[in-house]
Amino acid sequence: MKIWTSEHVFHHPWETVTTAAMQKYPNPMNPSVVGVDVLDRHVDPSGKLHSHRLLSTEWGLPSIVKSISFTNMVSVDERLIYKPHPQDPEKTILTQEAIISVQGVSLSSYLEGLMASTISSNASKGREAMEWVIHKLNAEIEELTASARGSIRTPMAAAAFVEK
Repeated sequence: MKIWTSEHVFHHPWETVTTAAMQKYPNPMNPSVVGVDVLDRHVDPSGKLHSHRLLSTEWGLPSIVKSISFTNMVSVDERLIYKPHPQDPEKTILTQEAIISVQGVSLSSYLEGLMASTISSNASKGREAMEWVIHKLNAEIEELTASARGSIRTPMAAAAFVEK
């Protein structure tokens, strides 16, 4: 078993980051993720939101590799925790942890290390994807705000518009 951990600070409020986390896939930075299923989502007695999701991936492996099933040998349990920054409400702390277990094959420790390295590389892509989603959400909010402003007219403006 191998444990990988990481911490990252987003320069966005917790509400924005958690909204983006729920809409993270699909995104151009992680094209291998082809689907997300929510297995469980609940708020515990202390007010924490727990979301248990299953990601479906397509890695483009050669057909010979696909014919060998590794599903009973490889297990990755990843946990992401988003917390408001204790000193700055405009920031959010992401703590990531992955527990990797490879069983039933020789060199399992080596394979676990290889997977940890891949997870580390993919984590930076995941953070990049979060920034992409946040930018997309902010653009949508700006567009809606501009649209709302355009549809609200004062009586004088409406009268001027009718006269033209």
